Amino acid sequence: MSKSEQPSLVHTFDSPMPDFDGASILVTGGTGSFGKAFVHAVLQKFQPLKLIIFSRDELKQFDMQQDARFRDHDCLRYFIGDVRDSDRLELAFREIDIVVHAAALKQITTAEYNPIECIKTNVHGAENVVMAAIRSGVKKVMALSTDKAVNPANLYGASKLAADKIFIAANNLSGRGGTAFSVVRYGNVIDSRGSVVPHFRRLIEEGATSLPITDERMTRFWMTLDQGVHFVLSSISLMESGEIFVPKLPSMTVCDVALAMAPDLPHEVVGIRIGEKLHEVLITEADTRYTIEIDDRYVILPAALDGEAKVRGAWAGVTPIKDGSRYASDTNPDWLAVEQFRALLGTD
Repeated sequence: MSKSEQPSLVHTFDSPMPDFDGASILVTGGTGSFGKAFVHAVLQKFQPLKLIIFSRDELKQFDMQQDARFRDHDCLRYFIGDVRDSDRLELAFREIDIVVHAAALKQITTAEYNPIECIKTNVHGAENVVMAAIRSGVKKVMALSTDKAVNPANLYGASKLAADKIFIAANNLSGRGGTAFSVVRYGNVIDSRGSVVPHFRRLIEEGATSLPITDERMTRFWMTLDQGVHFVLSSISLMESGEIFVPKLPSMTVCDVALAMAPDLPHEVVGIRIGEKLHEVLITEADTRYTIEIDDRYVILPAALDGEAKVRGAWAGVTPIKDGSRYASDTNPDWLAVEQFRALLGTD
């Protein structure tokens, strides 16, 4: 398929949905882009007993409380805390059914310049979430990961890979009937903080005469924030324990993103930044022996000690994908057209 063709796979990821009515849910990093969108979706779709926003920034929590989307909901609670603080996590996790772990240091350049701080939050923070969840009897923990954790080229990606390993291995600690841990891994979210989209938008609003392009060949997977939220919700419904859920997403070149946002502006090639990849990978060749495919996503199953995938429960009988294949943004058969990207931005 050529890059100008319509993608054959455009998923809403809204089925199946978990039953959160009467549940107690906690979101780490709940004041971030994903956290606020997730909380808003839960409030619209369900009637939870408690919905706790756990984060370390009191101003962001105050601003969130003033937002009309989050006012007048008796189930909402705001906890100041840091995932680096295991004692605070354990207190916050008491009587919680579901934890969605979205807290992380995510800026690639910041992580390179402050490596120890990145490790404290992304790696030690993951360990703290695991231990607090097990000790508090949380039923399910879903951790958010990133395509940058696959064959990482920067510390941020490496720290998220370590976090993924911690969450999957945590199922061995919790034991049968204990806390279940799984991971969702996806690509660039349009308009999230750190995405190139708000960067381009800011430059356009400031009257830029060109847009900076790191490399004309660069490709990325793309999804909307709503898709990300629905993907996490449906993955929580599907999870048993130890899975890494990967959505089927379309790709797009960064040049086409710039063209969609500012068709009249020329591009200035500025070179790839330190730790940046030309293309992103969501499933490696090594992962494929453990990976199965369902309608709108791939599921990387946990490996047993003998190196075989743990195929059990709902995944029994599902056909694995071709061994040795790879799911990457440059070889992806599905591509977003410029007009489609404009529609996602709401500018068509």
